[in-house]
Amino acid sequence: MRRLVPTLAVIAVALTGNAARSQVVYPFEVDDGFTPLGPIDVSVMNLQRDKGVRPARLCSDEVFVRRVFLDVIGELPTADEARAFITDNRADKRAVLVDDLLQRDAFADYWALKWCDLLRVKSEFPINLWPNAVQAYHQWIRESIRANKPYDEFARELLTSSGSNFRVPEVNFYRAIQGRTPADIAAAVALTFMGVRIDNWSEERRASMAPFFCRVAYKKTKEWKEEIVYLDPAPSGAMDAIFPDNTPVHIQPGQDPRRVFADWLITPDNPWFAWNIVNRVWGWLMGRGIVHEPDDVRPDNPPSNPELLEYLADELVNANYDLEHVYRLILNSRTYQQSSIPRSEGPDAQAQFAYYPVRRLEAEVLSDALCWIGGEGESYSSAIPEPWTYTPDSARTVCLADGSITSSFLEMFGRPARDTGLESERNNQPTDAQLLYLLNSSDIQRKIERSPRLRNLVQLAGRDLPELGDLIYLTILSRFPAQDELVALDEYARAAGLGPKQVLDDIAWALINSKEFLYRH
Repeated sequence: MRRLVPTLAVIAVALTGNAARSQVVYPFEVDDGFTPLGPIDVSVMNLQRDKGVRPARLCSDEVFVRRVFLDVIGELPTADEARAFITDNRADKRAVLVDDLLQRDAFADYWALKWCDLLRVKSEFPINLWPNAVQAYHQWIRESIRANKPYDEFARELLTSSGSNFRVPEVNFYRAIQGRTPADIAAAVALTFMGVRIDNWSEERRASMAPFFCRVAYKKTKEWKEEIVYLDPAPSGAMDAIFPDNTPVHIQPGQDPRRVFADWLITPDNPWFAWNIVNRVWGWLMGRGIVHEPDDVRPDNPPSNPELLEYLADELVNANYDLEHVYRLILNSRTYQQSSIPRSEGPDAQAQFAYYPVRRLEAEVLSDALCWIGGEGESYSSAIPEPWTYTPDSARTVCLADGSITSSFLEMFGRPARDTGLESERNNQPTDAQLLYLLNSSDIQRKIERSPRLRNLVQLAGRDLPELGDLIYLTILSRFPAQDELVALDEYARAAGLGPKQVLDDIAWALINSKEFLYRH
């Protein structure tokens, strides 16, 4: 099968970090120098020059269309979408595509998945939100993203919420924390909204943040699994607390300490709030945070490009916390649109964003991609905890709200448990078990052989083998095949004496097992 896809091996250069390439690698990049398109690129280019790092070439249109679909909406472009973009001659077509993708419902679906990981949206132990609350919470998160709710409002609503976990979905932020002491809540708030792991702080400093959450209380109702999060009215006296920047504050009687903290947190001058979220967004899109790891902000883990982090944070604040504005800045930058094939080696090249880092598709995205090619979805169900939960196969896996509902495939490919809210819970590292599954899975074989989408390609192409090659490559890899790939395809079909359907099945199997399909690049 290897002879069918000879040029796919070049992508391994980026995957393995081998010697930098001096020649343009078709079809993954174009011969284009690093011409800055805005302040992001100027900041990145200046530091790269100081470090002696050469930026990668510009990625090709074929790579960009696939990359931006996966990064923005978590799904592959259709063959028609890929063809239309590749053959479009407009100079601004990349920016136009970015704007289009940000307005799709699939954008909210995919980014709700990321936030559900961060906010620990899970029915079962140890989070125990229960299904009714999970569905309400997931819907609130998704609708907030779909409406492009300003990020400061999003955070404030989570931090100051009170009420029923079924009727006020955002109170599940407090219910999804392991442990309900003020110290536990403070640690979760710092991790989520400041990117700080406060177990690295001194005991005195940790204790000074806890009072802001000392009045959060919980009570059951007569409705099954319903719980009220409320502000305990008993401690009515004034109290003193210290913000994480060491500023003391006197909280008056009757004030909600959470609101006092939220007011401090979302101020434009706060040293953590805007930095944390733009760093996370940068890391989600670029595969590595400006502070790495994105949720490990501390003095001895400084940003690799402080000027870039400051610029993005300022842009977010000046845009009234419009996160879509930040997405556009990053996605339209020359830095994001670099090839994944590096021209410099070493840790500085990675830390200074000298190329687009290759990463394996997330478990949910890979599942959806395989289902899309196969023309059928996956259904998920769970009888525990009650009530019985069922997700029809018409829904995308990235829309799976409950972290407790899973499958052997999702677990094998590193779906996070959603127990801690740490980015590192998701494991995208390849394993032998994954490779063996992809090579030998009867489920994937069945998807390929029975796929109405693939059968339609045979009907469209007939016995025109080059046309069939175009269609299958556009469908699976979002690009046209190279000339040597078409030659290899023709030689394989002739030598084996195979008809179009069997040839298509074999090509599909080979391409699905290629690094070019399994990784975002």
